[in-house]
Amino acid sequence: MGESYVRGIGGSPNPNRQEDDYYATPPRAIDDLLSKISLNKNIWECACGGGALSDKLIELGYNVVATDIKDRGAKKFDRVFNFLEDKTRPVNCDIVTNPPYKSATEFVTKALNTVTVGNKVCYFLKIQFLEGARRYEELYKHNELKHVFVYSKRISTAKNGEFDKYKTTAMCHAWFVWEKGYKGKPTIDWIY
Repeated sequence: MGESYVRGIGGSPNPNRQEDDYYATPPRAIDDLLSKISLNKNIWECACGGGALSDKLIELGYNVVATDIKDRGAKKFDRVFNFLEDKTRPVNCDIVTNPPYKSATEFVTKALNTVTVGNKVCYFLKIQFLEGARRYEELYKHNELKHVFVYSKRISTAKNGEFDKYKTTAMCHAWFVWEKGYKGKPTIDWIY
């Protein structure tokens, strides 16, 4: 997270990437997730950005703690908090977010080490997050991934949270849902 840019191919700077890998998710993604599963009434949105997801959860009546590595103007912002580097204690809540993709594996690991048994970690990620030998060793072989909800139609994300200016649908996304203590194979379903 201390990098001033995201490196492109060959280690050179990629000026088209957002500095902190901040690509906001449209609020409707929460409705999509809730059409498939129920959530704990208490939610930690640990990479809240401008508040697109956390504000929607609050609107729906959830108790939300909204943090990020910097204040990006979310309506409800609790405090600056570096989820990967700052210490956490066990929490009885679900963690729901769209983490920076470059650090997504670390975000999942930290979240699963933070939530208590029975709580969920719900991350909006590129479908490519399913692949990778390192990811398999660190995440998938432990069998806590419970669901993958794949978007059948692409959903737009927005660089820097600017949906009107930097909307992109180049990637296929899915909600990945881990449940602390779950042992079994994940189910796959589609969001239409």
